[in-house]
Amino acid sequence: MPTPDQTTARWFTSSRSTNNGDCVECAVLPDAVAVRDSKDRTGPTLLFSAGQWTAFVARFAAVIDSTTDGREANSVSA
Repeated sequence: MPTPDQTTARWFTSSRSTNNGDCVECAVLPDAVAVRDSKDRTGPTLLFSAGQWTAFVARFAAVIDSTTDGREANSVSA
């Protein structure tokens, strides 16, 4: 995949993330999704095609759903 231009990317974090710096940021680009470490905003990014990102999110959601019985992940006690 060619490296897309990220100079005008609008980066965001999860609405559930805290400001402790232990997060990743995502940017939706025309043909990809970029992910970077929120502590190193000028560092490298991971790029995923739209299909790869969709598959990742679907698999992640399935795993969360199967481990929480449909409850929100942060409401599960150890």
